[in-house]
Amino acid sequence: MGWLRVLLQRTFGVVKHHMGTDQFGNKYFYIPEQRTWTGQTIRERRTVEPVHKKEYEYEAGDIPLEWEAWIRRKREDPPTIEEILNNEKNREVVKLRSNELYEKDKLQQVKEYEEGLVAQPGRTQIKGHASAPFYETNEPSEDPTSTAKSFQPGSWTPPGASNRNP
Repeated sequence: MGWLRVLLQRTFGVVKHHMGTDQFGNKYFYIPEQRTWTGQTIRERRTVEPVHKKEYEYEAGDIPLEWEAWIRRKREDPPTIEEILNNEKNREVVKLRSNELYEKDKLQQVKEYEEGLVAQPGRTQIKGHASAPFYETNEPSEDPTSTAKSFQPGSWTPPGASNRNP
């Protein structure tokens, strides 16, 4: 029987079993474990033939999560179209509920700010460093500054540390 399988493989190519198609038109195949004519074992594979044949046309999300789990062997049986559509509907419900909770939380924060229950978040004016607050003062700092061309090692000492080294 092995010679018949080898003949079929050489004639018709690798034997692929069509496992299903998703709502986007992607086709999913199962290739069982096979032996080559040299006796080498090729392990089983699960593959997809995407609608967009070119790699640059593929985008994340073109393959449903359920099929991706099947391809990566996280689940044994391929998903049904009803299961995929039901899970998609559940994800939409979760998105709507999370948006409702977000809006409700924003309204509650505004109400608490108006009633004085919670302090308003501090405002910073971005000038210089992105997170530094700006106090409208232009006093020189005691912190060391250098342009790297004028740097002299040991020329700066921290304030109040004049008598540390005897």
